[in-house]
Amino acid sequence: MTGTRAGELRIEGLRAEVAGREILHGIDLHVRSGEVHAVMGPNGSGKSTLSHVLMGKPGYTVTGGSVTLDGVELLSLPTWQRAQAGLFLAMQYPVEVPGVSVDDLLTEALAAAGRDVTVVHTEVAAEAERIGLATRLLDRPVNVDLSGGEKKRNETLQLAVLKPRFAVLDELDSGLDVDALRACARRVEAATTESDLGVLAITHYHRLLDELRPDVVHILVKGRIVATGGPELAAELERTGYAAWTDEEAEAQPEAPKARAIDPSMHPGAGGPGGMFGDPFADPLA
Repeated sequence: MTGTRAGELRIEGLRAEVAGREILHGIDLHVRSGEVHAVMGPNGSGKSTLSHVLMGKPGYTVTGGSVTLDGVELLSLPTWQRAQAGLFLAMQYPVEVPGVSVDDLLTEALAAAGRDVTVVHTEVAAEAERIGLATRLLDRPVNVDLSGGEKKRNETLQLAVLKPRFAVLDELDSGLDVDALRACARRVEAATTESDLGVLAITHYHRLLDELRPDVVHILVKGRIVATGGPELAAELERTGYAAWTDEEAEAQPEAPKARAIDPSMHPGAGGPGGMFGDPFADPLA
């Protein structure tokens, strides 16, 4: 870790509902600069809901808790101000933006943040080469007529150019082949050292974490964090699945299982434009 932009994304007691149904039942997560935290869980556990609430999707009602980025409370801010504060969402289903090029999108985003825009074209071209995105695709409107893998590479390119403080990856691995997964995950991993990017990676599967090496792994079940550990926890899930944390165990207890404490030795430092255009989010009940 470079330690050049030390900061923290703190999620404390976050509760949220949609259409009167509570989905998140008190989420606590603390992600520091340069760290990768993975959130894993079965379908319907609230993973995508967490990403939507963090970035400010309309239709969700926050009923408790706080989300701060370097001490700035995000929950009272509109999506674009959360992005300017340093939060980026890589969407599970990247939105198409007809009539707007990647250069135009990133130029406006950087200008709004008061950053140098003269280098945008050069940086976009360099990142496209680094991520394996054909330069001929850069002249197209954002994500229009791109394959699923090309869209995810495009999202990762935007993240690399914008250099946010923290990135939420909502199933970055969804729909990717092995090569695209490796290219995107390794670019994000590199950003954790090059610019101290903090990452909250939401995923179903271990395969993303083989490339994007997590410092901390959390298991989310029925809107609660039920376990926290190191990379070995993801490996355990690969072997056993989520059965130990779902249906029978969850129904048998009046409260969610207590989260397992993380070994401090596995914790580093111990001892977007998301939502700018249209409605880019997926099913609110995911």
